[in-house]
Amino acid sequence: MGEFIDLYTSPASPFAGSETGFAEAEYVVIGVPLDQTSSYRPGSRFGPQAIRELSQSIEGFSLRRRRGIDELKIRDAGDLHISGDVEETLRRLKLVTGEILKEGKTPIILGGEHTITAGSAAAIEGRLTILCFDAHLDLRDEYMGRRTCHATVMRRLLEARRPERMIMVGTRAASREELVYAEEGGVSLISSMEISREGPEETSARINRLLSGALYISVDMDVLDPAFAPAVQTPEPEGISTHQLLEIISGIDLRGLTGLDVVEVAPLYDSGATAAAAARIIFEVLTASTGR
Repeated sequence: MGEFIDLYTSPASPFAGSETGFAEAEYVVIGVPLDQTSSYRPGSRFGPQAIRELSQSIEGFSLRRRRGIDELKIRDAGDLHISGDVEETLRRLKLVTGEILKEGKTPIILGGEHTITAGSAAAIEGRLTILCFDAHLDLRDEYMGRRTCHATVMRRLLEARRPERMIMVGTRAASREELVYAEEGGVSLISSMEISREGPEETSARINRLLSGALYISVDMDVLDPAFAPAVQTPEPEGISTHQLLEIISGIDLRGLTGLDVVEVAPLYDSGATAAAAARIIFEVLTASTGR
């Protein structure tokens, strides 16, 4: 396939049963079973495999788009080799993601803790919008003595990558420090309360007005209320529903989609509902973006 993909990944049960060769693929799936900075409860290292298993069990046809996931050319390149050093893992992920992008393909990253976005999104060159669905802002300067972790990932990205736009959607948990940093740094916030008041259609319209350049989407599954996604590492009440999230995604202009990650599934805490929702989110994003 490629120098870094061959070096830093190993085969896994393929996402959605995909069997497309690397050369023909439009989308390349990489699992990143990283779970080293969890501050509440662990388990997201099991997320990539759980998402893959559910992707093979639920229907892959999108009624919104009248298109099936089996119509897309997807290659599952397996799991990234995780290092004991978080920074080394992020370096490897950046190399692998960059290689996928240079081949003209779209990387789909399965987490793993949210820290991984600091590696994958950093590989995208040029003008970039980072669109993050998350209960938390993840804009702390450090957390529990760590400067690189799931609670600081968006701040590290702003410092290192300097995207043209960062849009945080579904947020409802933040420190005063993070809110001040977001306001001073021009981060656009759309809270879960605003989504409930305004509805998915207006939320999508707000997002579309902010898009600029390439688009990287990061979905932390705790953006959903625990009633819909209980198996996450840091659940927060007053979240949005799976339907609301999928309706928002359906209304977003995805023609600039350059990368996607879905993170923080910790499958030990339910019987598959959260992993199934994660797989459905990926299905909807890909069927909405294909042919753009």
